[in-house]
Amino acid sequence: MASTTVNVVRYTALLGGVFYGIAHRRSLQKAHDADVKQHAIHEREHLIAEAKDAWKKKQESNKGGVVTDPEDPRFDLEKLIAKWESDSL
Repeated sequence: MASTTVNVVRYTALLGGVFYGIAHRRSLQKAHDADVKQHAIHEREHLIAEAKDAWKKKQESNKGGVVTDPEDPRFDLEKLIAKWESDSL
């Protein structure tokens, strides 16, 4: 059988390894959580930029001067049909 000193050293090393593993796992988890948070922020910024670009394109396409609201006094059905035909090509 192993002596008492050897058993104390073994169990001390075992507990030290367990506590080191716990501490290391926490540090890795903290770094992973920060990375996930940064990725989410970057993804939101990307989506906002895409939405802004789409809105600008929509606003630029509306500058064609075609009014699509039939209640508007500037509404012209012929221009609207011509715009629809040009967009479908």
